Amino acid sequence: MMTDSIRRERTLSQDEFHRFAALSGDDNPIHVNPTFAAGTRFGATVAHGLFLVSILRGLMDELVPGGTQVSQSVMFPAPTYAGAPMVFEAKITGRDHDLVTLAASVRRAEGGTETCLVETTLRQAA
Repeated sequence: MMTDSIRRERTLSQDEFHRFAALSGDDNPIHVNPTFAAGTRFGATVAHGLFLVSILRGLMDELVPGGTQVSQSVMFPAPTYAGAPMVFEAKITGRDHDLVTLAASVRRAEGGTETCLVETTLRQAA
């Protein structure tokens, strides 16, 4: 059965922030140093934006297997903190021949504050 949306709940850990930093080379202390981050306007470590986008891209691939990315826009209206329960969602919003448009988001499970918004167009695999 084909679906047009997918939703997953997930709590990201500080360890995952560290592992993404090691993988990506982005070891900005706002992501990996809780003591440093506590002194910033965020008050705690925050997820790498590309880590969030990567998780959402995985959901999109479940909706459009093998799709090739044609375009993408991303916004980060609020931070995503380690240890905070989050909701990751992706949904198909349009189809035009072999192009599929999707909207995806990350939001806090409590209060629903959106922390990452993505609009993507994928070309379906032949």
